Amino acid sequence: MKNKWKTGFFLLLGFIVIIVIILLSLIMLPADEKGKIQQTEPNNKNVTFEVKSNKADLNVLINQYIKKEAADSPVEYSVHLQDEVELYGTLQFFSQEVDLKLTFEPEALENGDLVLKQKSISVGSLHLPVSYVLRFINENYKLPNGVEIHPNEKIVHVNMQQLKLKSDVSIKVNTFDLIKDDITFTILVPVE
Repeated sequence: MKNKWKTGFFLLLGFIVIIVIILLSLIMLPADEKGKIQQTEPNNKNVTFEVKSNKADLNVLINQYIKKEAADSPVEYSVHLQDEVELYGTLQFFSQEVDLKLTFEPEALENGDLVLKQKSISVGSLHLPVSYVLRFINENYKLPNGVEIHPNEKIVHVNMQQLKLKSDVSIKVNTFDLIKDDITFTILVPVE
């Protein structure tokens, strides 16, 4: 009978040792990678978001931006998006205020910039050469950084990457179809 107890004891001890070894090996093995949340490194320095907007919201945003960026301009002006881009302002002419209205046809470029092609112009009831008025605006209006007027080509180039936005965010224009009210942007947010 002594042998049975001795054999049973060693069998039980061996069984316990095997269980401890199995438990330790399970604890020491790495966890399943499928359920683990991976921290991914961005493959570039920006994260992009696609944004769809409309004329009404964009009118508010553009004019708020102009108000802040051109606060010390001697001439007040505003931009309104209708079926085309309309710029309204007033000019001092011999101590009289003269109304100014320019209309532009917008075009989104592949690089994300926006080009405004001059379509019509009226200064009071005068008909002045477009290049002259654009040159006058370029010299007398304080334009935001990134907005360049090319009087001879009769265009306004909006370099979207140069517009000053909060947190170094930049914008690229994807579509700018005012007639269909189809306006989409890509917002680039820096991750570094």
